[in-house]
Amino acid sequence: MITRWAKIVMCLCLASFTFLCAADNIFDYGANFDFVRHVLTMDTTFHDPVIMGRAVTAPRLWHAFYWLIIAGEASAALFFAAGSWSMWHARHAAADAFQRAKHWSIAGALTGFLVWFFGFMVVGGEWFAMWQSRVWNGEEGAFRFCLIILAVLIFVNQRDADRS
Repeated sequence: MITRWAKIVMCLCLASFTFLCAADNIFDYGANFDFVRHVLTMDTTFHDPVIMGRAVTAPRLWHAFYWLIIAGEASAALFFAAGSWSMWHARHAAADAFQRAKHWSIAGALTGFLVWFFGFMVVGGEWFAMWQSRVWNGEEGAFRFCLIILAVLIFVNQRDADRS
């Protein structure tokens, strides 16, 4: 039973984390918007002419990218919360029922992975060369979030035995 509780609590913690990420980005919009703007304009990179054509200089697109990030974080929060709720209700159920209750948490992990790995590391880090910036580089934090999400996903997705 402790394993099921751990899975529920870990997903609830990730729901809290992703919710706070989204909420902070909404209520303190300007702070992280500057981060997104600098990454997209590539103004603190090495200015290599081969890749500078990727820079986005349209303010509307900066806001669109930022809202896409916020929507991803909020979606991950909702999925993790729904997964925690679903697993909570199935905590006394047979192993197959508890396994089925994990689907929202798995969706949360996928969404979080898309935000922090694909969004920050692939798009921001590589496409917009965020790794070149000493000031506006979020790869280390994004990598840490990805590892935590993946570790929880692996643990949550392990099959549970039937209760004896």
